[in-house]
Amino acid sequence: MATTVIRTRPGKLAVGGAALAMALTGVAAGAPAAQADNEEKTTLTVAVSQEVDSLSPFQAVRVITTSMHRWMYDFLTNYDPQTGETIPALAESWESSDDGLTWTYHIREEATWSDGEPVTAEDVAWTFNTMMTDPDAAEANGNFVENFETVTATDEYTVEIQLSQPQVTMLALDVPILPEHIWSEVDDYGEFNNDQDFPIVSNGPWILTDYQPNQTITFEANEDYWRGAPKFDELVLRTINDADAQVEALRAGEVDFVSGLTPAQFTALEGAENITVNQADGKRFQGMTLNPGAQLQDGTPFGDGHPALQDPVVREALVHTINREQIYEVAYGGFGEPNGGYIPSRYDTFHWEPSGDVVNAFDIDQANQLLEDAGYTMGDDGIRVSPEGRPLSFRFNVHADRPQFVQAAQMMAEWAGQAGIELKVEPVSEVGSLLDAGTYDILTTGWSVNPDPNYVLSINLCSGLPTEIGGAYLSDAYFCNEEYDQLYQQQLAELDRDARADLVHQMQRILYEENVFVVWGYADTLEAYRSDVIAEMTPQPDPGGNYYGQDGYWSWWSAVPAGEAGGGDGGDASAASGGDDGGSNTGVVVGVIVVAVIVLAGVFLLVRRRAATADERE
Repeated sequence: MATTVIRTRPGKLAVGGAALAMALTGVAAGAPAAQADNEEKTTLTVAVSQEVDSLSPFQAVRVITTSMHRWMYDFLTNYDPQTGETIPALAESWESSDDGLTWTYHIREEATWSDGEPVTAEDVAWTFNTMMTDPDAAEANGNFVENFETVTATDEYTVEIQLSQPQVTMLALDVPILPEHIWSEVDDYGEFNNDQDFPIVSNGPWILTDYQPNQTITFEANEDYWRGAPKFDELVLRTINDADAQVEALRAGEVDFVSGLTPAQFTALEGAENITVNQADGKRFQGMTLNPGAQLQDGTPFGDGHPALQDPVVREALVHTINREQIYEVAYGGFGEPNGGYIPSRYDTFHWEPSGDVVNAFDIDQANQLLEDAGYTMGDDGIRVSPEGRPLSFRFNVHADRPQFVQAAQMMAEWAGQAGIELKVEPVSEVGSLLDAGTYDILTTGWSVNPDPNYVLSINLCSGLPTEIGGAYLSDAYFCNEEYDQLYQQQLAELDRDARADLVHQMQRILYEENVFVVWGYADTLEAYRSDVIAEMTPQPDPGGNYYGQDGYWSWWSAVPAGEAGGGDGGDASAASGGDDGGSNTGVVVGVIVVAVIVLAGVFLLVRRRAATADERE
């Protein structure tokens, strides 16, 4: 077999036992001390606005829930908070066969479920096999197992996966591993919401202990987590739907962290007492989807989308009325990057941006000419009419809770009007139901993109369309293109990084030229936290990255309560960031050791992969 990652299990290398355990697991010798009865509980409160779609990892696709599942459940691998490269997690080592069709993962023996049961290879095999055999269990992350032939627990701590063809994401299987002894009792994975018994049995750094829908979600630190317990005793997500109310709650000390700040809010918080602001390159694109004709996988149309948007000429003309530079200068206050590429520039290998003759530039005259030539004549009211006599008047549904989206839509409506296109901006509390029913013309959208682009690319496959109205689907634009699907399969099997990047670039060009999924660019991540509550925590990437929506759990796991900075064990922020203050509890240390061992072995195969989410529809 061709070794891709050498074992890092204690005892496999000639290093002192205690020191090796600390280096490889990040856990100091001895279990974390239990909280004394007379100690005050430390709580980190995070403001959120997005609604939970499902607490089931089989169903959840939104940022809030996929992030929560990263905190609650271990994946086979994780991502180094500095580099984003693959590091061990539940799997402490792995090998692949020469042909890339057999992967063997070695599960760390010290991992336990929160009810005291050991985590074994059977849990891993059961999770993947359930996704392979039950469509409801594959709704959120089924793309990961499409090439799986068999998944077998060959012994208590070894899992073997046989593939039908090579798959580049085998070091990036971002699937929460679930406890078989709990989940095998579930009758219907399409209906089960994972909210019946608290605390929820899990094996990550945080244990979900209480869920009050649209109010609070409470987690307690897992004192037995193999990498070490978080330094905060409790993590609370508090729902505050209004962005200004979130900021006021931060100022008042009612919450300790807010994300998704507007430029005005960010600027106002700079220099505020006991508040630290954070600006990071965006890992999320903003844009809109144009309804090209909602359809099922068998081609059956549904919904009431405007038929003119099925005409590529109309879509191209509309895109020529978008001034991306002005959107980010005005609506985003300069905190962002105008761009039409699907993968943010933060991920330089896979990022593609239009150039040369592949540019749908802002050009009102060009938009008018395209429509005139295609027979869309100008009406007396300044709105063009199709050859069938229907005005080019489109509903533009916008996320009401995102001021930048609303302002950008209003700017676009003014520009489109100059080309005889009416955009009726309609802020709504939630766009998902309109998308589900196909009852929309244009919707604002945005997806978090992760180190590996496979998942976010997969949502645009023809297989992402629903099989029935109201049925499960991943599509965010009812997009279906056979060439795109073929390129997707090629990039999934391509192990050469540069060759794969070329395929991914070709896919993005198709998305750009089809003008169904229209990206405006990438807003900076703007966040703020109470420095009198949080002394330090680890961004991703470190330095200069974001805290919320990470490809991992580093921020809340490493967060140090004010007054405890420089503490040794547990989630030491400086250690997790690769600091040298003596803290041992770090994923970076694991990653450094693994890379060193790989180099010594003369083999390197670390694959970046999307994390933090199965990305969200909103």
